[in-house]
Amino acid sequence: MVSLSTSATDFDTSQQSDSLLQLSPVPLGWSPEDQIMARAHLVGERLILKTLETTAALSTNPLIVRAGKSGCAVLLRYGVVVVFNLDAAEEVAYLDSLKPLVKEPSAENIYEDLLLAFHPTTKERLEQNTLWLKDCNAERLQIVAEALAKSVVLDYYEQKVSDLFAQIKPFTTAIQNPKERPPKEKELLRYIGGTLLIQQKMLGIVEVGDKPDPIWDFPDLNRLYLRLEDEYELRERLLILEQKLTLISRSVETALGILQQGSSHRVEWYIVILIVVEILLSIYEIWLQ
Repeated sequence: MVSLSTSATDFDTSQQSDSLLQLSPVPLGWSPEDQIMARAHLVGERLILKTLETTAALSTNPLIVRAGKSGCAVLLRYGVVVVFNLDAAEEVAYLDSLKPLVKEPSAENIYEDLLLAFHPTTKERLEQNTLWLKDCNAERLQIVAEALAKSVVLDYYEQKVSDLFAQIKPFTTAIQNPKERPPKEKELLRYIGGTLLIQQKMLGIVEVGDKPDPIWDFPDLNRLYLRLEDEYELRERLLILEQKLTLISRSVETALGILQQGSSHRVEWYIVILIVVEILLSIYEIWLQ
């Protein structure tokens, strides 16, 4: 009797587990004939989502909420909002409503869009800037949102790194030309801190190189994400950014080392001068006596 009871309990638990792993439909009234515009916006450094997770979630990890009349939005903690099926007015109004949740709003208008089409028997693929999906369940929308979000984050940091290259150019020319103004130590340390901060955000917070969480529960969706990852060249762009950041760090550290070496030489000369002055004073005192 005990073994039968345990077996029944295990069967019920297995059924519950299987039901949890079913793809979740998003109840928005979209039909298979609809074509939906998805657009990702970089709104700031971080989004505070605790309230929305408990009151308005259609799905979580990442969070999906309703937006507009018949649309939705995927909100990512690292400061990206991906809206689906919103017209221009609804999109502006929705992004304005999120401003209280945004920490360190972004001054740049960086976005990425993609047209979605649905058909239950289609082969999921990208064709002429249109992504064909089998249906509009929450997990597929989350994967599309993650790919678009990582693309806009890479756009943002690519611009930042290009600016860093332009800013450190005077430092590298100063190494070659002694007549140029040498950089100050505080400036160099600031640039080193800037490169470390970019690496921390890309790899530690945004996790650009990692797969989205829904794939761990639904491995069949991995192929869809790989197509999107390849289309937006996420891994290649991340690798190029890491190489550029390494080059910037090396250049700044070299300039800092040369500056510190020059400072140490000056300190040595000051010590030699002080010793000579002290010897001369001692000789003068002996001569007076």
